[in-house]
Amino acid sequence: MQANRIKSHEESSLLDRLKKKRRKLIKKTGKKIIRSVANDFMARQSLVGDSPVFDTSQFSWVSVLEDNWQVIRSELDAVLLDKELIPSFHELSPDQTRISKGDNWKTFPLWVFREKSVINCSRCPHTDAVLEKIPGLQNAWFSILAPGYHIPAHRGVTKAVLRVQLGLKIPNDRLNCTMRVDDVTFAWQEGKCVVLDDSFDHEVHNNTKEERVILFLDVDRPMKAPGRIASKVLLFLLQRSAYVVDARKNLKIWEQRYREHLDETSQNNQA
Repeated sequence: MQANRIKSHEESSLLDRLKKKRRKLIKKTGKKIIRSVANDFMARQSLVGDSPVFDTSQFSWVSVLEDNWQVIRSELDAVLLDKELIPSFHELSPDQTRISKGDNWKTFPLWVFREKSVINCSRCPHTDAVLEKIPGLQNAWFSILAPGYHIPAHRGVTKAVLRVQLGLKIPNDRLNCTMRVDDVTFAWQEGKCVVLDDSFDHEVHNNTKEERVILFLDVDRPMKAPGRIASKVLLFLLQRSAYVVDARKNLKIWEQRYREHLDETSQNNQA
């Protein structure tokens, strides 16, 4: 009996390892295909060019974010009161363990591939109302970077989306808190947006003693009709990949813990 249990455990462990290897191979192969084939096509289909960083005047909705940055900042400040509860990036997305270490890069998700985090959006209703006005919104997060942390160089998966970053809480020594995208380096400003293509090699340095917080969004890249169709298909498949499924599952687990904490805090305040 004992020998059978040991054999069953060993077989289960072997099966788990094989599943992990298969999943890793699928992810690696999928990224290569997207980057070598799909991204070249989408770059040619782009209506805003194929630059590492874009002129924000090309996007009319940027003003919606910049005009409302202070109310977004006020809701962020309330969220940061419970900063110890906010998960690190790799706790939600295990694929980010190479670039996210310890508690140095925290993320507070609001939208994840068009799906709202109900509890997080309820804590930030004005921010959510602003996000509703952004066309083609896929993702929205508060991104919290610790003092002295360096996010190593890496590349996003697809050109189907553009990344938008709104400065909310920027170190006073902001010129030492920078991001490099390909050959372009910039420093954030509070109340100002940067629009970039994260499929280019990029990295972040916060060489200051203060944390940096931005609202970052992923929005659909403006493209010609064939590109829009290809983008929808690609994002549909991406949402069903382990890369997104695992992150959503981890988010649901964290949301439950977060909800329990908020309920307990509310009850204590009423007592």
